[in-house]
Amino acid sequence: MTTTMIVCAACSTEFEFTAEEQEFYDSKGFQPPKKCKPCRDAAKQARGGGGGYGGRSERQLYDAVCAACGVNTQVPFRPNGSKPVYCRDCYQNNSSY
Repeated sequence: MTTTMIVCAACSTEFEFTAEEQEFYDSKGFQPPKKCKPCRDAAKQARGGGGGYGGRSERQLYDAVCAACGVNTQVPFRPNGSKPVYCRDCYQNNSSY
């Protein structure tokens, strides 16, 4: 394979698609890129991708009071009062919850 020039679908500039990149894309079954690296990076930023959560937004935590020990804690769901909420330590120390 030889280096190929591709016109970016976003900014219309021409960019190189190297032989090494082509081999990598082929080995993964990917289609050739349609956008240059700066435009791909800008689109990724706009989507909020590339974070420490695999592109997902950070999980919202809700304040709660542990039903076993009374300590203030945070949980990844909104407690509605119908079931007891436990802190991490109490939950892990009692498998019957």
